[in-house]
Amino acid sequence: MATREPDPELSARLLASIHGVSADRWDALAGTADPFVGHAFLSLLEDTLSVGEGTGWSPLYMLVDREGEVVGAAPAYLKAHSQGEYVFDHGWADAYDRAGGDYYPKLQVAVPFTPCPGPRLLGDRAALIAGLEAAAVQNGLSGVHATFIEEADREAFTARGWLVREGVQFHWRNRGYATFDDFLAQLSSNRRKNIRKERARSVEGLEIETLRGAEIGPEAVEAMWHFYQDTGSRKWGFPYLTRAFFDGMVEALGDALLLFLAREEGVPVAGALNLVGADTLYGRYWGTVVDRPGLHFELSYYRAIDWAIAHGLKTVQAGAQGEHKLMRGYEPVRTYSAHYLPDPGFRAAVADFLEREKVAVTQELAWAAEQLPFRKG
Repeated sequence: MATREPDPELSARLLASIHGVSADRWDALAGTADPFVGHAFLSLLEDTLSVGEGTGWSPLYMLVDREGEVVGAAPAYLKAHSQGEYVFDHGWADAYDRAGGDYYPKLQVAVPFTPCPGPRLLGDRAALIAGLEAAAVQNGLSGVHATFIEEADREAFTARGWLVREGVQFHWRNRGYATFDDFLAQLSSNRRKNIRKERARSVEGLEIETLRGAEIGPEAVEAMWHFYQDTGSRKWGFPYLTRAFFDGMVEALGDALLLFLAREEGVPVAGALNLVGADTLYGRYWGTVVDRPGLHFELSYYRAIDWAIAHGLKTVQAGAQGEHKLMRGYEPVRTYSAHYLPDPGFRAAVADFLEREKVAVTQELAWAAEQLPFRKG
């Protein structure tokens, strides 16, 4: 692995609460482009007990100081399991445990329950990576895992010799469209017709509201909480976010929140909650209490595209997985995670697995590209 001469002016430390650093200092490093790494979102998770004791996500933020000033930060958590990560390493854990080791706890550099690619190393990347490595070795951890990293972070991790894992998601790209019809015009004739029919059928008898920030009142929050509970219990067994998170999100996140809410005879029956970034709309939580074909696609995909076009955003990320997104104009993209595994034997075994997995990812991307519904030529 690559080495780096120690800088006597730099020191790394771990914080058990994000409130150990001021919001101004953290956000000066995080920027404003990605709402998930902002102090407001991370502190909301912590303050509402969505992470912390009993969740398996124990906050352990990495900070780097130079002469008393914070010059690097990373959202990090000591993990007692592999849930809520969306980069699956259960097989790694089983193999490590069978070999006589303790895979957990591990250190996870991530935004909890959020499979949205973005920055994870805020500020001095090289110093943060060195600090994360030292934390793993000094505490006898099986490894450090940075998930859904952006390209600049991937390059920094690769330079330090971390293993890089690839995955696939489906994102919508704005190619300079002025309207939703401009987007449809780029699709094949059959897909244009099918999408128009799907959209019309899915909202028959419904009123759709678009609410942002303070427009999301208590009734909408209450409804969205129940939608989230229903979806969470069906998809992954239990919901990660607490009711307190929903109660506090409007005040904490403000205009970063965007809700598409469907009403039937005035009663909320479905909703899709998004976060707004500088150039990306992130679709996060969806749910419904009615069985309406196509309503999920309308609220979670088409409304998101429409809103992104109207507000000049470049991309829409609609969550993990979902090959059904292809037929709705969402394109395949590679995602990345980086892994530091101190045990040389374990590292070699995982490296071999990742090389084979990368071939499958490349094949999946090629297949997905062929399924896109855009007009030929």
